[in-house]
Amino acid sequence: MKRVEAIVRPSKLEEVKEALKNKNINGVTISQVMGCGQQRGWKEYHRGTEITTNVLPKIEVKIVVEDDKVEDVIELITSIARTGEVGDGKIFIIDIADAIRIRTGERGNSAL
Repeated sequence: MKRVEAIVRPSKLEEVKEALKNKNINGVTISQVMGCGQQRGWKEYHRGTEITTNVLPKIEVKIVVEDDKVEDVIELITSIARTGEVGDGKIFIIDIADAIRIRTGERGNSAL
């Protein structure tokens, strides 16, 4: 099993959610996050003082999937989230040792 963590633009969230739903990929966790990469933020002026805002609002989407679905999830997210501009986001892949469904006690892929 792998956890796919994608950081995307907030404007892409609904499209990503809909595409995952259409591919029958369930168990999605979504968080509002702040961060910066190459995009660096922007400068504003408040009462004549320059203020640099170096973190921007982003959306983090986490999904745990079976190993054979990882590439499909990556392709799906990148095809939707890519605008070609700085700030499109990143995807991270993390190994998952085990998963347990609390309600039933199922473990491994069956817990997904």
